[in-house]
Amino acid sequence: MKKLEEISIARNKKINKIEKIKELKTPNEAYEQLEYYAQNGYDSIPDEDKKYFLKCFGIFDKDGLTPKQFMMRVRVPGGHLTAKQAETIGNVAKKYAQDYIDITTRAQIELRYLDIENIPTLLSELKTVGIDAYQTGVDNFRNIVNDPLDKYAFDNILPSQELLTKIQSIFLHDPQWIGALPRKFNTSISGSISNRCNVYGHDCCFVLAQKDGVYGYNMYLGGKVGEVAKNADIFLKNEDEVLKAYGSIIDLFKRFGFRDNRNKNRLHYLIQEVGMEELSSAIRENAGIDFSTAGESLTTLDFSDADHGKVQLKDSSFGLHVVVPSGIFSGSSLIEAAQIAKTYGNSELRFSVEQNLYILGVKDVDTALAQPFFKEYKNVNTPYFNNLIACAGTKHCSFGVIENKEDAKNMAEYLSKQVPLKDARVRFYWSACVKGCGLHGLGDIGFEGCKAKLDGNTVDGVHISIGGKLVSEGLEGYTVIKSAPLVYAPYFVETLMLEFKKLRLPKESFEKFHDRILTQYSSAYIGFVMQLKAYLRSKNISIEFDINKISGTGKNEEFEIFELGRKLYYQSFKEEAYSAYERFTNENPRELLQELSQKEIDTNLATMIESMIGNQTRAKVFSELTRYIALSA
Repeated sequence: MKKLEEISIARNKKINKIEKIKELKTPNEAYEQLEYYAQNGYDSIPDEDKKYFLKCFGIFDKDGLTPKQFMMRVRVPGGHLTAKQAETIGNVAKKYAQDYIDITTRAQIELRYLDIENIPTLLSELKTVGIDAYQTGVDNFRNIVNDPLDKYAFDNILPSQELLTKIQSIFLHDPQWIGALPRKFNTSISGSISNRCNVYGHDCCFVLAQKDGVYGYNMYLGGKVGEVAKNADIFLKNEDEVLKAYGSIIDLFKRFGFRDNRNKNRLHYLIQEVGMEELSSAIRENAGIDFSTAGESLTTLDFSDADHGKVQLKDSSFGLHVVVPSGIFSGSSLIEAAQIAKTYGNSELRFSVEQNLYILGVKDVDTALAQPFFKEYKNVNTPYFNNLIACAGTKHCSFGVIENKEDAKNMAEYLSKQVPLKDARVRFYWSACVKGCGLHGLGDIGFEGCKAKLDGNTVDGVHISIGGKLVSEGLEGYTVIKSAPLVYAPYFVETLMLEFKKLRLPKESFEKFHDRILTQYSSAYIGFVMQLKAYLRSKNISIEFDINKISGTGKNEEFEIFELGRKLYYQSFKEEAYSAYERFTNENPRELLQELSQKEIDTNLATMIESMIGNQTRAKVFSELTRYIALSA
């Protein structure tokens, strides 16, 4: 572990401001003052407690957004809830949080609009059913995620929730771990073949695997926003080994993790510095166990429960999928769901990382679905809602750049009307800023909030990406349009969905469509066509061409532009540009623009075609051509 020690010393000569705040007191000292703060009001709370220490217990000061109020992040291990726990949380939300609940991408919940006077009582009520908010913020072990169908799904090989609870017991409520890490630490575990919990997207991941005929877990490390975890080449054949390996890695991270630049203090950056082989060796040495090398990872499949609204379980009952658009829920609705779980199911509910809900053990499906609850929260909505994620946005988060939740819902509603789809799966993941709490990089289509220019004014915008994956070992998507004005983004995505609808194979998911069709083309080409076809629709210009008809270009932008220009010219005039005008030898490319204008073609389109097929300007990249696209309001 010598290399770990050397790099840690070098990186920790100067510590960041939060590390200096930690020196003022222990988190427990702040927590013990909650009753005092409740009695004396918001202004009695010291700044360091608002900025850091209370966040260790899931209590976030939101004074900048809702004056003198707090948000509380409630821990729901693995997203698993009993009906009684759900009812208690629902009642707490009704009494203290304006009946508002957000379901998060860590399969837990957030309560908002909380007054400090009510927080001790609220926590006491949650405690009666074994729920609290410990270590759900700042430099702590965040909620561990698991398959929402753990133990019940046919493809669940190793039920993992009990092991998750044992992993959690290593650190939860332990003063030596509360707020003691260099940065937050996310953990996942899945014993299923289907990846229902984004298992590869965390600092430490335990993934179903098999080696020498034995089922166990492969260990993956270093996931974060923008990066999936990498295989640590460690196979853990039983629960004891999982616990020893986890204890080893968190100890190493606590001791040697970086405490200088908070933007680069996650485990991912420690791995970058020392290498995965070195860290894996240190895990073995620190644990005192020579863990086996990795087996074959088995959590490799996509899942489709949301597409059908229900999934049969091992006991022949069903898990009912509940669509909660953008994760916006309420205490009253959670109570309704709990009552359905008790009356028609096995009294178990599960949150998912896609901000939705499962009600388990339902046998009389038709009667359960006839309940008023399912009129508001559909069992199956549309492909644009079924797998939709949207983080808090500007309404509830000071980092947010765009509103986000309503933006996501509005686009889903627009696309549901304009491009209706059946038997399709498209994962729309929205993040309101670069922090990526909406997992935009893993979406089939991802949206990252930003600012954009429109008519010289600064407006809300999004970077649009495609190609994120949950299957196999996961993959981050790539940007196809930067800084798209939000008002136009639905039209750009509409282009993509129209192509998907037209060209997809029966029941093909967007992820498979992407791999079959879109991987043949450069990201610039895809983004440009998304904008160009939106422009043509807005101008009622009837030119039709498939996104996949520009073939044999090898992702070469110059050839893609050239071939697209030819296609547009032929679609416009029903004649070939080169045989008619000998573009290869013409010394005056601007002459073509005059010829196009004489044919009464749209001026912007004429300029674009001229730029694409004119000999002297053909090498322009697509991003330069988009300046001609200005959609009508």
